[in-house]
Amino acid sequence: MAEDKEQPRGAWAPAVERLSVSDVPEGAINLNLEGRVPVSPLQGFGPLWQKSFRIRLRGLDKSPAEVMAIWKAEFPRFQPPGNNFYPTLAGVQPGELIFIDSAVSAMPGVLPAIPIASGVRVIFADDETFTIMTPQGFPEAGWNTFATFEEDGSTWAQVQTMARTSDPIYEFGFRFMGGSRFQDETWHHVLTSLAGYLGVNDEWVQVRKVCIDPRIRWRGITNVWHNAMIRSMIGMPGWALRKILGRGREQKKGW
Repeated sequence: MAEDKEQPRGAWAPAVERLSVSDVPEGAINLNLEGRVPVSPLQGFGPLWQKSFRIRLRGLDKSPAEVMAIWKAEFPRFQPPGNNFYPTLAGVQPGELIFIDSAVSAMPGVLPAIPIASGVRVIFADDETFTIMTPQGFPEAGWNTFATFEEDGSTWAQVQTMARTSDPIYEFGFRFMGGSRFQDETWHHVLTSLAGYLGVNDEWVQVRKVCIDPRIRWRGITNVWHNAMIRSMIGMPGWALRKILGRGREQKKGW
């Protein structure tokens, strides 16, 4: 009888009813995370999609675990310009938050100018995988899994999403304002940037999309109340003012 292969050690984050912010990384915008409920694809609004993006790291002399260690350590580096990720000091570990601020376009073909600040929670991590889950108000409800593995003699890197838009505003943006394309381009950028960082520059991203449930979840229409884009536009001036006043108090203490 063949012996079972030893599986990578992994850990799940403890379940929480609401997110609690205790460690805000330098430069991060702390909005739309405190007190938010983590949400699954069952709690969103739009059709449910599973999307897979993967790239072959041909010729790379590194194991999947070694690639994942680099991916976790340098996670913000591989994001496209304007997509700012701030892991907490503990890094990509179960239970930790990753603060995110970005911008979206008001219409197709126009540079992103509408701010959006929120974040995600790491719910699982092992040597070759980690999964993040979104909170209320995030553009999508669901989770993304980042993985490395070996196939056909090469190490591969993959991003797989299982999510639906959170509310009608985001659904409109994804369908008609270029949001879905922007998301796809983001994962293309992440994977090609990771590959380039590792010295692999001549591979392309393979994509597979499956609509698991084409129905609209009309019960999710009330999710608009938590929309992080709307709340960021309202809350950003107050956040900036608090930062300025906080710096002023620190300077006075140093006099």
